[in-house]
Amino acid sequence: MTLLLLFPGQGSQKPGMGKDLVEAFPAARRVFDEADAALDASLSTLCFEGPTEELTRTHNAQPALLVHGAAVWAVVRERAAAHVAAAAGHSLGEFSAYHAAGALPLADAVRLVRRRGELMFETGVSRPGTMAAILGELQRPIEDICADASTVGSVVPANYNAVEQVVISGEVAGVEQAMELAKAAGAKRAVRLPVSGAFHSPLMQPAHAGLEAALAGASWQTPRWPVFSNVTSAAVTETAVARELLLRQLTSPVRWVEVIRAMAAAHPDATFVEMGPGNVLTGLLKRLAPSHQARTCGTTAEVGALLASL
Repeated sequence: MTLLLLFPGQGSQKPGMGKDLVEAFPAARRVFDEADAALDASLSTLCFEGPTEELTRTHNAQPALLVHGAAVWAVVRERAAAHVAAAAGHSLGEFSAYHAAGALPLADAVRLVRRRGELMFETGVSRPGTMAAILGELQRPIEDICADASTVGSVVPANYNAVEQVVISGEVAGVEQAMELAKAAGAKRAVRLPVSGAFHSPLMQPAHAGLEAALAGASWQTPRWPVFSNVTSAAVTETAVARELLLRQLTSPVRWVEVIRAMAAAHPDATFVEMGPGNVLTGLLKRLAPSHQARTCGTTAEVGALLASL
């Protein structure tokens, strides 16, 4: 069996995440303990108990999701690693993918995404913005809609999640105008998202220098397998390219449709495995790579099922 690992981004976090893994597997407990030590804070308590509002904060959600994915991977790694052909992650999840590929040590990865979350939150305060999901088939390109709406406030496509699901990001006035234009162009729904800033848009530029320094300060190794980039949808195998693209990701759209299609084309008989809480990415796969098998691996039961299949 050939496996393609997928790691979710912000929005998949929830109180209780990882608790069953820690109770069942010493390897998972070691991951959470190491993360707590790296951050000098009890991230594990926040993951296991919440509260939801605190866990959802950008600087907490990002390391929480990375650590949960790392814990799952630590449990299955010995049996699964030989089967993995490639990995990818949605936004924050791309950092998790590099950790799983051996390119980023856990402590470095946790501190890096904590810093990324802090920078993104601080930028959201200094340059307020928002995001919205546009659902349904549009009668005109979302890029044209955003360009028209930018006459009242900068707005751009931020996440190409599926053919009929795009997230836009930018200044509040621009996003609101784009939502109205999208509905006029046939969108079934246009929904504001509960975020602290205009992620994956030019409004995140003030965070660039800080993230560049954080990326440079981590100890990087060559990934054991390719990680497909959110920015280019191409397979990345060199650390210098990885750092450059993770930096560009800050202000660039997540091209998830292209990522999944590229992975599926390169590995036509592989099984996608979503490593983390929930099934957001697995749900998208049904539309993006319908001929591929897909499964989730975020709970003790799901870990057992994956290991049994190997």
